[in-house]
Amino acid sequence: MIASLPRPTTSRDEPPRPPEDPRHKARRRALTLLIIVLLIGVPAVYLAISANQSRNSGKDKEAKYSATGLTVGWPSKVQRRLYQVPVPHPAEEVAFYETNNWKTSRLYVQFQTSEAGLDTFLAGVGVDRDTLKKNDITISDRDQKITGWKFTRPGPWWGVVNKQKDPAPTQDIVVNLSDPALPMVYVVARTVP
Repeated sequence: MIASLPRPTTSRDEPPRPPEDPRHKARRRALTLLIIVLLIGVPAVYLAISANQSRNSGKDKEAKYSATGLTVGWPSKVQRRLYQVPVPHPAEEVAFYETNNWKTSRLYVQFQTSEAGLDTFLAGVGVDRDTLKKNDITISDRDQKITGWKFTRPGPWWGVVNKQKDPAPTQDIVVNLSDPALPMVYVVARTVP
């Protein structure tokens, strides 16, 4: 025998429900619409924002890695540590460019600093002012062409090559002391991977 499901009983004593008030109906529909918007709209907006950020991130990375000259800004901490180029604080007019190939990796950095900043930088590299040689442009013509640096402005120009045993980087340093209080420093650090 098949059991039958109980059916709700309607009491004949209960009066029928009154029709729904139009204001209550409008509130119920507005609440339903709000719930639908929240359940569908919020995730859709989140996905749109996330997709836009992801696309912008890709464009930033593409611009960074397709750069063909100096980029205004500080090299990353990893780059500064890897190439041993301790850009001092304070420093202005900071720009950099990195090239990598199977034979040699190079980091080109320029910055303007104070007298104390220059001393701090030189000490961080492992040299001092006494090792700088007057009118010694140590950065090659090839490297000057890559960065657009021209060492023809009034000087005096001072330079030094800080050679280190591989895999430590070698730094070619040129300093413009036309304004001794605000020296301009140019560095090419190269390392063999």
